[in-house]
Amino acid sequence: MSLLAQLQLTDSAFPGGLYTLSHGLEAYAQAGPVDVAALLEDLLLHAAGPGDATALVLTHRAVTAGDWDAVVEVDRRLHAVKLGREIRAAATRTGNQVLRTAALVFATPELARLSGLADARVTPGNHAVVLGTAYAGLGVREADAVTGDLYAFAASWVGAAVRLRRLDFRQAQAVLYGAAGAIGRAAAHALAARGPLDLHAATPLADTMSAAHERAEARLFAT
Repeated sequence: MSLLAQLQLTDSAFPGGLYTLSHGLEAYAQAGPVDVAALLEDLLLHAAGPGDATALVLTHRAVTAGDWDAVVEVDRRLHAVKLGREIRAAATRTGNQVLRTAALVFATPELARLSGLADARVTPGNHAVVLGTAYAGLGVREADAVTGDLYAFAASWVGAAVRLRRLDFRQAQAVLYGAAGAIGRAAAHALAARGPLDLHAATPLADTMSAAHERAEARLFAT
């Protein structure tokens, strides 16, 4: 059941709103030609891995231990390291969408607890923290949870590239398969985290692109 629940949560049909995000790709595409595969690898290793994936792992551990103060600390730190306004807003918007649906579908006490904290505005409810909470409550192993989430990020990225006409469907699948090594390294980095101070991101150019995207006259994606 834990495997089936994980597959359901990572499925693009789950109403989380990831289809509205380009993860910064739209701004790069507006600026000129872009190497979609190389940029995906950079974001996996320097943003998604040390940022969201690490938050997911730390949340999973904290929820398993019943340490809700640690969950809130991780959530707040993840929110703080997302420098762009639209990136922060997207992370909490998709997180709360997933939380509302997951709390109804899976009805675990862990998701109910996080819902209460988010509703009371004690914690922002970032997407990665919601998933970490869900996976811990559903018995998904943290290694499987973080690998699956990084794969979902990569799949969302190549999906955006197709919609932006930077890849065709076959090229997108080749890029996704080719990202396996970076996904593995990012997952290993996240699993080695010891505490919230290990949670970070270092993508100054991507942050600049995100700031430009906020002011773009025409946008297909929310980020």
